[in-house]
Amino acid sequence: MGLQCLLIVILFLLGCAESRSSIHAFNHTDIQVAIEDMRSKSYYGFAMLLQMLNGTSQPIRELTFFMPDDRELSSASISADEIDEFLLSHAIPMPLYFNDLSHFPTGTVVPSGVSSRMIHIHNRGRGDYFVNNAQIVSANVCLNSVIKCHGIDEVIEYDA
Repeated sequence: MGLQCLLIVILFLLGCAESRSSIHAFNHTDIQVAIEDMRSKSYYGFAMLLQMLNGTSQPIRELTFFMPDDRELSSASISADEIDEFLLSHAIPMPLYFNDLSHFPTGTVVPSGVSSRMIHIHNRGRGDYFVNNAQIVSANVCLNSVIKCHGIDEVIEYDA
């Protein structure tokens, strides 16, 4: 019964995200506003990666980004042709405030922006919420755009 309820909640959230997509189409103003929100909370490295990608790749859809801080990003090895994949592997393809994320119980698996990579949720409340190996340390950084983002303490790792 619990698994069925979880699947219904996830399908409901996916349906809400799709209906929001038709109401609010992504535009470049959204990305610029999200970048400004990131900068205002000192996520300069992630904002720079997003700005480098802006206009050079497929349009970015409504997303929730999980942003490692600048110290963690500086230790990541990301080539110019991997920026798109790196950013999308640190995202969920729907805009979610932390309050929305907090409804996902421990053990929930959600798709990342890269179709072959899944994000595993470990939820024990606001101070103890993980996406794979990374803990959310700064919730609701991006508030002024359809794009949402949360700061994390590490680069997200995926099983091989």
